[in-house]
Amino acid sequence: MRKWGLSLQVAFTFIGTVVGAGFATGREVLQFFTRFGHWGALLIATSTLLFVWLGAKMMLRAAEMRARSYEDMNKHLFGDRLGVWVSHLMLVVLLGVNAVMLAGAGSLFSEHLNLGYESGLLITMFACFLLLRKGMNAILTVNSLVVPLMLLFTTVLVIDTLNGPGAGRWLTIETDVSPWAAWLSPFLYAAFNLSMAQAVLVPLGAKIGDPVTLRRGAWLGGIGIGAMLLAGHLTLSSRMPGVQQFEIPMGGIARELGPWIHWIFVFLIFMEIFTTLVADIYGLTLQLQERIKIPISLLTVAVLLFCFAAGQFGFGPLLSILYPMFGMLSLGWLLLMGRDASHLRQGKPPSAPPGDSDAA
Repeated sequence: MRKWGLSLQVAFTFIGTVVGAGFATGREVLQFFTRFGHWGALLIATSTLLFVWLGAKMMLRAAEMRARSYEDMNKHLFGDRLGVWVSHLMLVVLLGVNAVMLAGAGSLFSEHLNLGYESGLLITMFACFLLLRKGMNAILTVNSLVVPLMLLFTTVLVIDTLNGPGAGRWLTIETDVSPWAAWLSPFLYAAFNLSMAQAVLVPLGAKIGDPVTLRRGAWLGGIGIGAMLLAGHLTLSSRMPGVQQFEIPMGGIARELGPWIHWIFVFLIFMEIFTTLVADIYGLTLQLQERIKIPISLLTVAVLLFCFAAGQFGFGPLLSILYPMFGMLSLGWLLLMGRDASHLRQGKPPSAPPGDSDAA
């Protein structure tokens, strides 16, 4: 029972790291799946298989390597020299994403809670710092609380959708988007999210260590991600094409269900921003500590202050350059991770030391 409990914590952390604010707003689901009409559910199934397969292999490989951070994994996949450069790019992108997430938390406080933008930034930063002092155990705990609430919220939306007039629209919506674009979409989605999630999944795999627990957690987590994506897809499909006009599609749907559901939605948006922010900053500080030999608490403060400063000016222009680059890099990462996973299955890891194949 204790191992099952630990597997659930791994699963919830997997879900909480991948399914962030982009999912809660509905924007990611709409962009990667729903706009492809009746193909959407099949594309989600493809993404789910990738999350289960590669999520498990990433954590298992990290456990075998006793990887300290995602740079160890990138060196393993890309080689020592290129792996360092890949990790540098990931570090910059993660800093940018965290700055935007912190700014999003400030906007949420300002727009929905009638508190100042700066107050929202400072409250979120302080909560992050307190939680990160507890390390990986705190990340496991907070995801174990937040992810079930996310699952409950999406269940409510699905039940409402199934009782509405557009319940079957996800099976019949036509699309004029190229089939090539449609079938590339789940690979892009899985590649980007898994390569970003390795900031926390790699040290998590090394910390847990037990292959059975990690494999079970990856299955539960990957299927959970797929179920939540499908729930979002069903809900958005029932309101197509009108829902595409909203910047936050799920926000408009939540308002239809009454003020209580709307407030729960606002809370979940914040918690999803918060859990992803905490996980990414944890991975970043582990990475930075390998280069800068100072206490982890000081590194955490430095990263949070950087995000605070960047949040003052907006990070949109920089991310508009970094995201396309990182999307292409993520596809390369996905291919190399898949190759490494196939060697794991055959018991022949390409660059692991002798004896590691026994653990696989």
